[in-house]
Amino acid sequence: MKRKLFIHMASVSVMALAVIGAGCQRPSDNSQSPASASTNVTLTTAQRQRIQLQVVTNSTYRRTIDTTGTVGFDNDQATTVLAPISGPVAELLVSLGAKVKAGDPLAIIDSPDFAAAVSAYRKAVATAKNARRIADLDEELFRHGALARRDVDQAQTDAGNADADRDAALQQVHSLGVNDQTLAEMGRHSITTNLPGVVRSPLRGTVVEKLISPGQLLQASGTPCFTVADLSQVWVTANIFESDLASVGVGDAAEIISGPESKILPGAVDNISALVDPNTRSIGVRVVAKNPGEVLKKQMYVRVLLHSSRATSGLLAPVSSVLRNDENLPFVYLAGTDGSFMRRQVTLGSRVGDQYEITGGLAEGDQTVINGGLFIQFLQNQ
Repeated sequence: MKRKLFIHMASVSVMALAVIGAGCQRPSDNSQSPASASTNVTLTTAQRQRIQLQVVTNSTYRRTIDTTGTVGFDNDQATTVLAPISGPVAELLVSLGAKVKAGDPLAIIDSPDFAAAVSAYRKAVATAKNARRIADLDEELFRHGALARRDVDQAQTDAGNADADRDAALQQVHSLGVNDQTLAEMGRHSITTNLPGVVRSPLRGTVVEKLISPGQLLQASGTPCFTVADLSQVWVTANIFESDLASVGVGDAAEIISGPESKILPGAVDNISALVDPNTRSIGVRVVAKNPGEVLKKQMYVRVLLHSSRATSGLLAPVSSVLRNDENLPFVYLAGTDGSFMRRQVTLGSRVGDQYEITGGLAEGDQTVINGGLFIQFLQNQ
């Protein structure tokens, strides 16, 4: 009796171990479920009607490089205004954002240098006028035999030297920002030499920087006072990588996209840097773009589309055929020879209109799903 009881208990133990062992194997069975999710998808005839295929072929196209850029001033139409004379700032005449024309006054400077230059010019004008009058008088006396030729030549030389001194003094006051109206008043002796120095704008544009304050002591040709820029046109520095360099050339069309409304401004590639940034390994491409309404601001980050003018060949796939997996990696669905559909991970290049450049994962002749891929993905994930 004891022997039978022992055999029965042993049988129960073996069965219990078998159940436990089967329970331990279930996770390994479930671990195969992801593999089953990646298997091919077979559709019914009705479902197949919702799928559209396209054969992958080698195409000739022009690349569009989608990158980012930074807005800056057009340095051909922007300048830093330096102090023309030394002295303290007496008054600022403009504020940031002011629109100015070439020659408009920007600031007033109290400067003895200015007064000295004005005084020297007035003296030079008077001296030249008197020297010319004497030379003309001597010429008249010589024609009547009342003066030697040597004296006439000396008078002409003195008049020429006086004219040269007057012209030099004129250039000096011009460099100090004296306008033609003030010079005319000097010629009529209707003003005194107690005139303030003026900092004037050298070009038409907008005051984008104000670098001085009242009372600040300025040094002639050494102190930056303002930055004036014509904002109707800007430079956008876009960044490309070495793999894109062969596709970009000077003169290529570009589009600048900025703001929440994604406003598009046309431009053109003006320069390609000869250096590679050692930190980012990128190459700067300068795009010149019109700036209507001054919507582009300095240091603004923008999206830049560079449209290559150089034809290239490769494989293209419609944008609608490219899907993303849970890791945001791109893939397409291919039609198999048995009528099923399989996933194929791909490597995307540039976007060309409504198509993607495919640099890896597909071969010429593959049949890709261009419409209905989301439906297949839904079925596969069930």
